[in-house]
Amino acid sequence: MLGISRVAVFKKIKKGEIQAIKAGRNYLIYNEDTTGGNTGKNIEKSVNRVVREYGEAIKLLGDE
Repeated sequence: MLGISRVAVFKKIKKGEIQAIKAGRNYLIYNEDTTGGNTGKNIEKSVNRVVREYGEAIKLLGDE
């Protein structure tokens, strides 16, 4: 969701750049923090990337 590696997420949590709550061994990050408030824009960006990378395979699956 953030577009960065797990290690980068942990580093940002440690620095305080991403607010998170520790729950056992896991961290909980509120959805607002992962989307930056631009949920629609992030979804559109992700869909465009998937279509660009896998568009031909998606078309072939649609023909089946």
